[in-house]
Amino acid sequence: MPRVSADQLAARREQILDGARACFARHGYEGATVRRLEQSTGLSRGAIFHHFRDKDALFFALAERDAERMTEIVAEQGLVQVMRELLTSPERIDAGWTGTFLEIARRGRTDPGFRDRWRQHAEALTAATQARLERQARGGTLRDDVPIPVLARYLELVLEGLVSHLSMELPGEHLTGVLDLVEGAVRRR
Repeated sequence: MPRVSADQLAARREQILDGARACFARHGYEGATVRRLEQSTGLSRGAIFHHFRDKDALFFALAERDAERMTEIVAEQGLVQVMRELLTSPERIDAGWTGTFLEIARRGRTDPGFRDRWRQHAEALTAATQARLERQARGGTLRDDVPIPVLARYLELVLEGLVSHLSMELPGEHLTGVLDLVEGAVRRR
């Protein structure tokens, strides 16, 4: 039996995560049946579940990866940049973070176990947002009349609203301007 290299295993894992992202975004967590996951990834259930214990572990791995990437972008460029990236292709909800983000919100509301496991990732995003805002405050570019935790929560709520808006495929012709307004709202005047 030929040995599979670590690179081949990593590539297969990425293939599964990419296909699963599309499946979860298109059908939701509950609707992403094993059959649909097989179709979306182009792999058998055995291949999928060789890498992931079950559907929950697969979804959580995908959500963790997205959260890590979002946290990196927030640390480097701010939460508004995450929102701008969501706007780059809203018609392709299954290709980006939007679908995963929506399922995280839904599962967090309906599944206490998931919510508890997810909390540390949400806290990491909040911490990255606050750290970025603190750097901006030290640089003199952030408004100083509103506490940083309030500004961070404001930005998080705007993100959640944007994701909801995109998921319902509501008109998006002014969203870039809205994000400009949000960004301006936290800057020093």
